[in-house]
Formats: sequence, structure tokens, C-alpha cells
Amino acid sequence: MGTGKRGLLTAAVTVVCAVTVLAAPGTAFAAPKPTPSTSTVPGTVPGTAPRAGAAPGAVPTPPPDKDLEKVRERLDQLYHDAAVATDSYNAAEERAKEQSARIVALAKKIVAGQRKLERLKDQAGASARAQYRGGGLPPTAQFLLSDDPQQFLDGAGTVLNGQRATTKLIGEMTRTQQELREYADDASAQWRKLDANRKAKAVAKKKIKRQIAEAEQLESRLEKKQKARLAELERQAAYKAQTQWLDTGILKEIDGKASQQGRKAVAFATAQLGKPYVWGAEGPDSFDCSGLTSQAWADAGHPIPRTSQEQWRQLKHVDVKDMRPGDLIIYFDDASHVAMYVGDGAIIHAPRPGRTVTVAGAGTMPILGVVRPDA
Repeated sequence: MGTGKRGLLTAAVTVVCAVTVLAAPGTAFAAPKPTPSTSTVPGTVPGTAPRAGAAPGAVPTPPPDKDLEKVRERLDQLYHDAAVATDSYNAAEERAKEQSARIVALAKKIVAGQRKLERLKDQAGASARAQYRGGGLPPTAQFLLSDDPQQFLDGAGTVLNGQRATTKLIGEMTRTQQELREYADDASAQWRKLDANRKAKAVAKKKIKRQIAEAEQLESRLEKKQKARLAELERQAAYKAQTQWLDTGILKEIDGKASQQGRKAVAFATAQLGKPYVWGAEGPDSFDCSGLTSQAWADAGHPIPRTSQEQWRQLKHVDVKDMRPGDLIIYFDDASHVAMYVGDGAIIHAPRPGRTVTVAGAGTMPILGVVRPDA
């Protein structure tokens, strides 16, 4: 096993420890994708055509809100796609960590099994050497050739014990060899899975970076006044969504009290306000959406799945009207975003690239459902 064993352990530990912290997804308002524009005429908004009759060098007129609304929708879609890819990246990362740990554990079992097998072989060798010292005859033959009645009786017990010991030794060697084969097969399977997840991470990473780059390029084409108006449109959309949610009267029904662990989780999330959103990050200096919620609950002493999709799949679902501070609200049909409910119709979440951990209205995005980590 020598060099191969050390290589296996080294590679496994490297995979466990080498976690790259990069930038990550954010809040996204899913919307149809408008056809991208290649217009570069000054004063026009990406996604729209140059205005007819616009003379070169003329002072541009402010773009209509409908054009900026298309930009907003396109940005939301890009960041939403980045959020979906980020969940895939995080899931592949978690699986890779688990597989790396499994490989390390298997490597240790293989080493221990080989040492055991060597000891068993030494015992078998010692038995063979004892036979050689006895004239080359096995104990059974020596027993049958004895003329001494007492030696005959003593030999009967010796032969019986020897046969039992030999049978046990052979059995142990067989089982140990079988275990080693199983460990080796399992390790090979884990390596194949690890390689597949490395590829999945690479694909997700490429998509995340592509979506974010396109969003940043789209925003960079806007003039200062256009960016200000776009930000205002985003605030208006969020306000409208929150108002519609509150108008249902839902807040009158929500009166749950936070559990002790829930209060700790909320306190952790609150302490992260203002830290940047970075995809794939789970603290301490930056977070993505599920990195924030998973670390908050880990700090509260109750570890939960790393990704928003797994949080939705594995944690207990509760009705919106029954939620309490510390519960997690899952957003969008694909469970691509998660936030922590903190009471009074508000959430704390890590929105998207370019934003920071912030407080927002719980109804500003389409709610898929609510989950409770400490149910």
C-alpha cells in the first residue's frame, strides 16, 4: 500500500481542505428574458432599439420607464439563474466534502486491514515454523504415531485445539481479505463520484460567472440617472409586492414566538447585516443566501443542510401563518432563494451579487413556503 496509501490519504485530505471562497447568487425576481440588444447609441437603454430620428450628438432624452422595466426584469432573471447555479455549486461542494471524508475513512480502514492481515500471516508463518521444528510432521500425524498412552491423550487435546486455531486463523484471513476488497471497491466508487461532483462544480461555477458578468455588463451601460431610476423601480416593485402580501391580512395571523435556538439564529443573522453577498460563501466575512441561514442555525447549535433546495426538502414545512422568528422562508418555485424570518413581516437575507446582507419585507419575493429547523 506504501506510496499508493499515502497518495490516497493526501489527495483525500486535500479535497476536504481546499474549499475555494468565491462570489455568489442573490435575490431574483423571475421574469421572461427579453431579447438582448447590441445597441450602443448614447442615451439608449440596453434591450431597446435606438429612437428613430435621433441625430448623432443630440442630447439624449430619458428612456421611458417601460424600457428600464425590461432591464430590471432581465437583471432579475440573470441573478435568478445565477442563484440556481449557485445552489448546484454548493450542493456539489457539500457532496465533495462528504465523499472526501468517506475516502479518508476508507483509507484508514484499508491501512488497518492490511496491518491485521500481516499479523495473521505472521501467525500462520509461526505455526508452519513450529511444524518444521517438530520433524516436519503436522500435529495430527505426530499424535497418531505416538506409542505413549499419556502422550496420546495429551495429543488429542492439542490436535483439537490446533485444528480450531487453524480454522479460526484461516477464517480471519479470509474475512480480512474480503473487507479489504470491499473497502477498495467503495473507495473507487467514491473517487468516481468525487470526480463527477468536481465537474458539476466547474459547470455551475462557469454558469454563475457568465450570468453575473452579463448582469454587470448590462448595468454598466446605464448612465447615472438611468441607474438611479432603475433602483427606484426596484424599490417600487418590492414595495408593491410587500404591500400586496400585507393586504391579505397575513400579519394579523402570524404571532408565533421564537424558540430559544430561533432567537440565537436571529441574533447571528442580525450581526451579519452589511456584509457582502458572495456566491458560495458561508462566512465569516461574506455570505450567499443559504450560507447565511445555514451558519445562523449552526451557531444556534442546530446544523441544517447547506443549500436552499435541501433546506426546503429536508426541514419541516409549516404554514406561513404559523411561522415564527428564526424560521426560514423559501422563495421561488425552484427553491433558489432563502431568508430568515425575524418578525413583524420582515426578513434578513443575503440578496444577490453587489448587495449586502439586509432587512427586507417577507413578501417582496414569491414565497414557496416556510420551513422550521428546530421543529
